[in-house]
Amino acid sequence: MTERAMDWQELTNLTQGQPFVVERVRLAGNGVAIEGEFELPQLAQLTVADQVFVTAFVRCHGSIKEMERIFGVSYPTIKSRLNRITQMLEFVETDPAPSRAEVIDRLRRGEITTQQALSELEGRT
Repeated sequence: MTERAMDWQELTNLTQGQPFVVERVRLAGNGVAIEGEFELPQLAQLTVADQVFVTAFVRCHGSIKEMERIFGVSYPTIKSRLNRITQMLEFVETDPAPSRAEVIDRLRRGEITTQQALSELEGRT
């Protein structure tokens, strides 16, 4: 395990799952520090055990059969843990619906028809 992973595990053990706020970030390469209130990424908010599980899942390319082999547990156990972790993570929209203003601008420029604009504004694409 790398030194950084050990530091992160120690921090997670110290906080015992309690929420915390990062207030200072320092770039190691040039010593520049940024202060403020930073929210941790969702995956960093998971327990160390859950982070290891997610990392293994990604490294297995999502193969539940491989996860069964690695962790020595059954398919339902892997699925149950994945479902529990999934409930802890918010879905990140990678292709958000266009804003009302964007749709209207495209309509004004003649890029879409009135019917297409109405459909997009109603949430149908």
